[in-house]
Amino acid sequence: MKKIWTIFCRVIDNHGDLGVCWRLCADLAQRGHTVRLWVDDASALAWMAPQGCAGVTVHQWPNDATLQALAANTSLTAGDVVIEAFGCELPETFQALMVQGESPVWINLEYLSAQSYVARSHGLASPVMSGPARGASKWFFFPGFTPDTGGLLRDINNSPTLPATFDRTAWLSQLPLDRPITANERCVSLFCYEPAALPNLLTQLSQADEPTRLLICPGRPSAAVAAATQALHMPSSGRGQLHISQLPYFSQTEFDHLLWACDFNLVRGEDSLVRALWAGQAFAWHIYPQTDLAHHDKLRAFEATLDMPADLRQFHAVWNALETSPLPALSGATLGRWRDWSRHAQQRLLAQTDLTTQLIRFVAQKR
Repeated sequence: MKKIWTIFCRVIDNHGDLGVCWRLCADLAQRGHTVRLWVDDASALAWMAPQGCAGVTVHQWPNDATLQALAANTSLTAGDVVIEAFGCELPETFQALMVQGESPVWINLEYLSAQSYVARSHGLASPVMSGPARGASKWFFFPGFTPDTGGLLRDINNSPTLPATFDRTAWLSQLPLDRPITANERCVSLFCYEPAALPNLLTQLSQADEPTRLLICPGRPSAAVAAATQALHMPSSGRGQLHISQLPYFSQTEFDHLLWACDFNLVRGEDSLVRALWAGQAFAWHIYPQTDLAHHDKLRAFEATLDMPADLRQFHAVWNALETSPLPALSGATLGRWRDWSRHAQQRLLAQTDLTTQLIRFVAQKR
């Protein structure tokens, strides 16, 4: 049965939360559901999803006065399902709307993690102890990498994995770069925060046996590379065997194509990690850094859950500042082994039920 889904999202300091929410919205809509996305900063959707998606409407995060006016002058309802993404607090006026008539299924969609608490906490109820919705319950829904969790987002109508028809050379040739990519260049994408090991990576690539095209995503990655090249007294376009090219902002679809096209993908956060897994290419994850270093345990849990090879774990340790030793050398043979591991992990994860399907089943059990 098709339902009305209401999803609330706050953009904290990057676009990852919105990226995850938009993929979920689009996936639900492509399955025939009606979706309303309330977000406090939708500006990134201009490049992330420029075509929008039929069945999804986007609304500015409402204040209480706006909601009161909407409820008074329109047929606004809470919908059948309400998702507060990543623990964002719902407006109290909306909570009051939720307890009028048949209450929607209220879900707290949590952050992705491979840690053991995820399986223990997934699907548990959380009684609401205060506010207009006091006495109601919300449900914890945890994405994860094992069958006893909520799974991973995966497009239902468009396979996220590399199709046999994808023409890597043709796709790379249409990029608006400072100079064309040659047939003998390996391609590395960079989507990161500010890794301390970035100068080490640039130096290694500049001295490698084969030429590398480093494709830099805009925003923080571009700024980090600018700072690193300046510290190394390296031209902004690279030197030696390394050539650095700046990329424009990509839609989510084109970002997926970037990951398909590259020999090694350096990704960050949650959304691009999942997309790197579906791409099936060699990759490394720059996990969101936390001041209490909780991300170290999160990274180690991910490595253990997917049986990551020892030298790739070493790369992750240096890339995420757990260690200060040099990065492992990115030889062709090494990237080939890491690609094989990535594809094995991908097949394990594809065998599990995807997050949206699990969410729909979960809601059906609660209504």
